Amino acid sequence: MDTLSPSLLHTLETGLAITCVVALIAARHWVLLVCGVRIIPDDSMGLVTKKFVLFGRQRRLPDGRIVALEGEAGYQADALPPGIHFSLWPWQYTVTLEKFLTIPPGKLGCVEAIDGAPLQSGRIVARTVACDCFQDARAFLRGGGERGPQMQVIPPGTYRINSLLFKVSLFDAVVVPPGQIGVIEARDGNPLPSGRVIARHVECDSFQDAQAFMAGGGERGPQMSVIGPGTYRINPFLFSVQLADVIDVPDNKIGIVTTRDGAPLAAGEIAGPVVEGHELFQNPQAFLDAGGHKGLQEQVLLAGRYFINPRFATVEIVDMVEVPIAHVGVVIAYVGREGRDVTGETFRHGNLVSRGEKGVWVEPLDPGKYPVNPYTHRVARVPTANVVLNWATGKTEAHKLDANLSTITVRSADGFRFNLDVSQIIHIPRNDAPKVIARFGDMSALVTQVLEPTIGNYFRNAAQGSDIIEFLRNRSARQAEAREAISAALREYNVGAVDTLIGDIVPPDQIMKTLTDRKIAEQERVTFETQREAQVVRQQLEQATALAATQAKVVDAERQVAIADFAAQAGVKSAAGQAQAKKLIADADATVLRTVGEAEADKTRAVGSAEAEVVKLKIASMQSDNYALVQVAEALAKSGVKLVPDVVAGGGGASGTLVDVLLANVIREGATRAVSRT
Repeated sequence: MDTLSPSLLHTLETGLAITCVVALIAARHWVLLVCGVRIIPDDSMGLVTKKFVLFGRQRRLPDGRIVALEGEAGYQADALPPGIHFSLWPWQYTVTLEKFLTIPPGKLGCVEAIDGAPLQSGRIVARTVACDCFQDARAFLRGGGERGPQMQVIPPGTYRINSLLFKVSLFDAVVVPPGQIGVIEARDGNPLPSGRVIARHVECDSFQDAQAFMAGGGERGPQMSVIGPGTYRINPFLFSVQLADVIDVPDNKIGIVTTRDGAPLAAGEIAGPVVEGHELFQNPQAFLDAGGHKGLQEQVLLAGRYFINPRFATVEIVDMVEVPIAHVGVVIAYVGREGRDVTGETFRHGNLVSRGEKGVWVEPLDPGKYPVNPYTHRVARVPTANVVLNWATGKTEAHKLDANLSTITVRSADGFRFNLDVSQIIHIPRNDAPKVIARFGDMSALVTQVLEPTIGNYFRNAAQGSDIIEFLRNRSARQAEAREAISAALREYNVGAVDTLIGDIVPPDQIMKTLTDRKIAEQERVTFETQREAQVVRQQLEQATALAATQAKVVDAERQVAIADFAAQAGVKSAAGQAQAKKLIADADATVLRTVGEAEADKTRAVGSAEAEVVKLKIASMQSDNYALVQVAEALAKSGVKLVPDVVAGGGGASGTLVDVLLANVIREGATRAVSRT
């Protein structure tokens, strides 16, 4: 025999050791089992079944019972907790190990009892019994616990629940996400009262306390209350939960509410009146307690988010009522208290009432948006600006009030039928708008009942009072008359007539031909007269032209004569002026000469007197003969005469004097001038 390897030898030794241990344990287990000892692990419990009863005790369970409380044979109510238990002889008891029940987060345990008292008649879930979340089976049975689905649920956790008595099913907790609500329907409870369609509210911790629901008189069927976003432990044996969207009313919209429960409406009413305290239909119980009526509600929901139970009420989203610029809104209320007429004796064509009363409100709505329930109130828009209505086939304004109006056909006094287009401009004052609506109901009725017959008949009557030619010729006068007559007629209906305009007039073809021929003849006559007058004017122009040509020469001659006359007169005037000027100049010259002479004389006299005085002084200083010689010498020096002549004529006497020299020069200059002349 070959030697075994060390590794294989080790493996064989290990296996042998394990086998021995298992054998010892098994032997021990059988020893303990034979001795009536049971060991229950820490995470388990022991479910006991008793096979028979010894020593004369009761051997069988009462009729209808499954779980034993008094040691009877069968399933035992008491489970074995973790630990060592004795006297559980294997031939008399069967002990089954079972792990503890664990309810994970987000789940709940719904319990169904296999044994217990029968359910009360009409009930489908058993009432709650204090039994430590079904961990005390004996307390459950002795406390009158009922078999079947249980009201109480088991929250997340670990439990020792005897599965021989209770069957536990795991369900998801109810999760209501944001933007939604949970709508509840109860499968058990008191029956709904006659005429009711939804169960009243009961305080029961958002349907998580089934016992409180039942004890509080909860009714089966759809529940008024809803649950908001969140997580709930709601027993699915008793309640079903359906998710529904919350009601979101957008901006510029309103919500129209119709309830399915409440007091019946009074005879003649179409909507329930406003009641307070129900949080805008989010608290149905408060709505009913306040006397709310079923059906259409007068009160509306404004923009926002609402948790409204769809089993209790429905909400319709509609637009707000808009009154545009240049209009007013006249409110016709179909609901409200009976109104008292506020118009007095001056208006007898309908009642006008105060705001909030049934009828036509005397105060209109100005331009804007209003949260008005269109099923309980009607808002008639009345234009306060000028409105143009056309009686012309195929022509209509944007307001469409004249969409059904057509060209007016009339008959003249001479029997001709012709068509004419008419435009009527009207205006309704703000405070008169409710009167118009009270009288006619809306603007279209005003047009069809008043404006159309009034204007049509007026022009038919006017046409019959004249022949067609006269009607066409006097169009402006007809238009002015129509304006006055129609204005007076419409004033009785609280409507202002701004203007009446006659548009296109279409006479018959034969009349048009006659008028055309007449017009052509008139134009030809006018043309002839114009041409004749032009010829006359042309002749007059030629005569005037010839006369103008001759007249130019006459005028030129007359102008020459006038010019000569003016020239002569100018010469005379010039001569007279010159003579006068010369006289004035001569007089001025004479005056100047006299003045100058007198001045010169005065000067000469003054100079002479001064010189005489000087001479006297000079003479006094020398002899008179010597003075004379000095003067002669100065004179000769100033005159440039040579004091020493070129030729000296000698006499028989002494040399010449200065006088002699002067005389000689004078004689020489005279001879020189004589020679030059010859």
